[in-house]
Amino acid sequence: MPAIITNKFRINNAEQFSESFSEASPEVYYLGIGRPQAFATQIRGDLRSDNQGTDSAAITPADSVIEEFNTFDDLLAAKKITSSDISFVVPRRNWTTSTVYDYYRHDYGNRITGTTTTQTANSGATTLFDATFYVLTTARNVYKVLDNNGNAASTTEPTGTSTGILTTADGYKWKYMYTLSATQQANFLSTDFMAAVTDATISSAAVDGSINIVKIKSGGTGGSNGTFTSIPIRGDGTGGTISVTVSGGIVVTATVTNAGSGYTIAYIRNADIVTAGATSLTGCEIDAIIPPKGGHGFNAVSELGGFFVMLNASLEGTESASTGDFTVENDFRRIVLLRNPFSGGSAASATTLRATKALRFAASPTPGTFVVDEEINQATTGAVGKVVEFDAANRILHYIQTRFNDEGVDSNGNRTAFSGANVITGQTSGATGTPSAVASETADQITFTSGYKDTELDRHKGDIIYIENRAPITRASDQTENIKLIIEF
Repeated sequence: MPAIITNKFRINNAEQFSESFSEASPEVYYLGIGRPQAFATQIRGDLRSDNQGTDSAAITPADSVIEEFNTFDDLLAAKKITSSDISFVVPRRNWTTSTVYDYYRHDYGNRITGTTTTQTANSGATTLFDATFYVLTTARNVYKVLDNNGNAASTTEPTGTSTGILTTADGYKWKYMYTLSATQQANFLSTDFMAAVTDATISSAAVDGSINIVKIKSGGTGGSNGTFTSIPIRGDGTGGTISVTVSGGIVVTATVTNAGSGYTIAYIRNADIVTAGATSLTGCEIDAIIPPKGGHGFNAVSELGGFFVMLNASLEGTESASTGDFTVENDFRRIVLLRNPFSGGSAASATTLRATKALRFAASPTPGTFVVDEEINQATTGAVGKVVEFDAANRILHYIQTRFNDEGVDSNGNRTAFSGANVITGQTSGATGTPSAVASETADQITFTSGYKDTELDRHKGDIIYIENRAPITRASDQTENIKLIIEF
């Protein structure tokens, strides 16, 4: 059977996701970075190979169970996302002179009256939200196009924040929707998307079911020439009237004189135009453009198609204000979104979480200088890992253990934990060091138990709901990475 899931379902899902950040028992989300090692064909413990792509051509992550396990294994750190870090967004459309914009219609995608042809926008769009019916101006104001002057080019940039209908010199009619604040511009404006928000003043002034625009579909023939007023807009609303001008027996203009209210059905009858004075007119068809629920500007998010949510996070150096959990000594190639992760066996709540394992070497003998990305092996246990960062001043080695040879599994294909005061050797640097045997000690805000510290982000607890593989990003202590993640529902 023919069926459709409407855009309202998509908007509902976006709303539910947004609300989940601030409910009485909110979901908890973290943005994580990972994959310090290069993408390459890697060898598993059973000696079979896995093609992981390359740094210049990372492969698309699979939506699979094993992909989630692997992603946890090489995570570096994660930062909590709060309700102030998210916003509804819509595709950004900058006003550009000499562009023909689509105008708002309530019936894109429906069959045109009396035909089997689909109503489409001038751009060819068959749905409202694919149509170019709104713009962002240089003043960072957002306007909806109510009339494009018969598919003419827009040559006058709209200005002003009036609650009424704005008409520019090029014949376009605009509805001011909202202005992006400085914070919204900084956090939720990208090359392709912009924040969608409802202006309270515009919303309160909106009139539900008011008819602001009518469009001539057919001018008819045989009508008496002249301008005729007080032609009623029929339907289920009240108070709507238009005037028309007839020239050469044809209706050449139609203008709303009273917008009325309450219309969900609206039409102008040829008979009423005749009654108003256009004697003998036949075949005239005029479409009344019905506004969205609540009226134009009542709910900008819904009206502009806000089924996108942007998450904005900035990683400032090591995040020193939050225990310095983000390394700047290594790069990353993966961005992830985690829902309800755990830390130390409980629901995570800290601003940042380190996802790598760590060990502290004893002061004597003095450990050598380990290098990032080298394989490390431990005597006796046979444990294998890969260096993420070596803090020589504090004698701390941060590392990961994946499921691949030379990164986490031993010669028998087992992933064995590093443990005890057994010597660790770097396979590239040749450096060695002996883990500390001190029962409990703290260095660089990390508390070690007998020389070891497990990850602050518990492996495989919580859900990874987004994975993005990308070219490597090099970090620095004086550098901030601003990550804007767009989720489309």
